[in-house]
Amino acid sequence: MFAHLNASQLQFLIDGALWTVVLSSIAMICGGMVGFVIALARVSPGAGLRRAAAVYIQVVQGTPLLVILFVTYFGLPTIGVTVSPLVSAGMSLTINVSAYLGEIWRGAIQSVPAPQWEAAECLALTRTQRMFRVVLPQAIRIATPPTVGFSVQVIKNTSLASVVGFVELARAGQIINNSIFQPFSVYLIIAAIYFCLCFPISRLSRRLERRRGFARALPELEVFAHE
Repeated sequence: MFAHLNASQLQFLIDGALWTVVLSSIAMICGGMVGFVIALARVSPGAGLRRAAAVYIQVVQGTPLLVILFVTYFGLPTIGVTVSPLVSAGMSLTINVSAYLGEIWRGAIQSVPAPQWEAAECLALTRTQRMFRVVLPQAIRIATPPTVGFSVQVIKNTSLASVVGFVELARAGQIINNSIFQPFSVYLIIAAIYFCLCFPISRLSRRLERRRGFARALPELEVFAHE
């Protein structure tokens, strides 16, 4: 069934898979940094900041990733900013990921039990100290399973980057199929590679959910109380 695929074509698919991993990593790292700021803004005491972050999330989540890709790659040149396919795909995925991670992490922060916040206030900690020394350490444990699970969606969304000419796994398979006209064989291999990338992450996410749960809070405040 795979007789029409030669070694160079298989290597091309592997290279595409590596670029998929690279693009996913860029999206998770950059999107995570922006998403962290968005999450903090969503729980900020300032009403204006909360509204601005909420509007950003609603606009991005309400806009298809494909449209964001078109805007960054085809729209930016109209205002004199030319970007490469990699930069366009990275920017678009960063915007998309930041909105979703911002909401995931906002929920994790607000899931920390209220007595933890109140106890931190009793220790005379500033809001910044309460956030970074008490709340965030607990929120990270809550947010880890859904964040890991969301990375699977990011990996699959990288396939949309092919519309701007970025050669990741799906685009590599399309190029090979256009030369050998064996769609079943080519896309079966692509599906298998995506499965190998996503399945271990899905298993890890489920394991983290079973091990830590979403509502477990650790007694960090006891540590600070004895400092």
